[in-house]
Amino acid sequence: MAFEIIMPKAGIDMTEGQIVKWLKKEGDQVKEGEIILEIMTDKTSMEIEAEASGILLKIVHKDDETVPVTTVIGYIGDENESIDTLMPEEFEDTGAEESEEDKRMIRLEDNYNVAVIGGGPAGYVAAIRAAQLGAKVAIVEKGVFGGTCLNVGCIPSKAYLKNVEIVEHIKHAASRGIIIENPEIKFDMEKVVEFKNGVVKKLTTGVEALLKSHGVDIYRGFGKINKNKDVVIDDKQIIKADKIILAGGSKVFMIDIPGIKNDKVLTSDDLLGLKEVPETMVVLGGGVIGAEMGLSFAGLGSKVIIVEMMDHIVSMFDDDITDELTRLIKKKGIEIVTSAKVTEVVDKGDKLEIKIEGRESVFADKALLAIGRVPDLESLGEVKFETERGRIKVDKYMETSVKGIYAPGDINGIKMLAHVAFRMGEVAAENAVKGNHRSVKLLSAPSVVYTLPEVAMVGLTEAQAREKYGDDIRIGRFNFSANGRALASSEAEGFVKVIADNRYGEVLGVHIIGPTAAELITQASLIMEMEITVDEVVNTIYGHPTYSEAIFEAFADVLDEAVHIPKKKKK
Repeated sequence: MAFEIIMPKAGIDMTEGQIVKWLKKEGDQVKEGEIILEIMTDKTSMEIEAEASGILLKIVHKDDETVPVTTVIGYIGDENESIDTLMPEEFEDTGAEESEEDKRMIRLEDNYNVAVIGGGPAGYVAAIRAAQLGAKVAIVEKGVFGGTCLNVGCIPSKAYLKNVEIVEHIKHAASRGIIIENPEIKFDMEKVVEFKNGVVKKLTTGVEALLKSHGVDIYRGFGKINKNKDVVIDDKQIIKADKIILAGGSKVFMIDIPGIKNDKVLTSDDLLGLKEVPETMVVLGGGVIGAEMGLSFAGLGSKVIIVEMMDHIVSMFDDDITDELTRLIKKKGIEIVTSAKVTEVVDKGDKLEIKIEGRESVFADKALLAIGRVPDLESLGEVKFETERGRIKVDKYMETSVKGIYAPGDINGIKMLAHVAFRMGEVAAENAVKGNHRSVKLLSAPSVVYTLPEVAMVGLTEAQAREKYGDDIRIGRFNFSANGRALASSEAEGFVKVIADNRYGEVLGVHIIGPTAAELITQASLIMEMEITVDEVVNTIYGHPTYSEAIFEAFADVLDEAVHIPKKKKK
């Protein structure tokens, strides 16, 4: 069957386009993805790729012709296919019977400019941004708006971590002259969960209210894409749209080891609903989720053991940071077992036995599976996308291998962080509405672990910088133990580390472990995004006393100009 070549609708304001030049002539062989013609709109010129392989059977509209959008301008088909079958009258109603699937579908005939699948950080931001640009937008969500982050991830976990922070302040109150008599601390887990749920509900309902305020039409149900590139909801409704933004998010990664499917083995999704604190808990995985949740439940009273396959926890961070975090976590009574390969989980009735290759087993009441998350590809439906290692591939515009379908956020697996998903969703929306013009830049995207103290980084680690630049780098460091605000607040653990290019003073990476690291790192992100040099940072006046002075001092140390660091001995 012949494939139609149509005049694309590159933006919501585009009504027609001019054919500048056909690069192929009738009878030529074309390949999918090959550029076959050039067109001009009122805003830009575009190259059009073939969406199928075959023979260019018919050119309906020739060079210099101006035609409305979505008009058929040519056909690609098989070599033996008759051109006569391509005449418009052949596409009129033939009396053919509609399929049973088509009959039972409710079609929403009023087409949308953009349809978004998924209401997580990438999806809801994309929907709102597209609406702000004037598009008519629909969004499909199978659960609660906000995705993993708002419902079972970064937001609820921070409610738990704040509880732990409060407890730590109470425990150290006496050293500050605050005497609390009979300081027995107990947790009412019913209220802990209730408070967490209240925070989540306020934010998720807020997201829905934002969507409605921008005129986004909301559809409830599971959305997927059919072979016609329409969005199908629960196999009952069809949404037609000019462009689709696929923001399916991620799901918990399940490792395939014997005994892992056990009621006592919880995911991060399950853990935040527990009404009782387990006496002992083993955390399988020492990444961001494992470190945060392990610390949370240690603060709530559990004896926590973190088991990590790598030779150190939070392995994506700089080695100096991970060494310091490991020391501070152990100081809080958490046991850390690294270079440990789990081979089996055995239910012993009242306990779980976690078998580790070449090591003694670990026993606990509950286990948390915190290996990480993987892209959720369930919404792909009948369309074949190019994928790689279980993630959907996108270009710098967030567009997939299928033209007109964009995939921002966790589903593309590039950098699975909520704040990165926000930006990807925003970029995908702008490109879907206005045509591909804006790319995603991740240089200034920070990574954060909300442990106590917090850990944050942006840019390269020292090992990565040395691999790329050799010894032509300089390191600056400043400890919070010399920061007045940190000392006055009893939060003097940790440091700021800056990595810079030795020749030009370009900032290559900033790493922080210490108080408010998650807030301070944004300053470093801005420095890198604006390409501010080390010298320019040092010429800035920082407020005193502030935690941020530690950043200033670390940058000054790169130049050997830090005033509040003892003079270094010459080598």
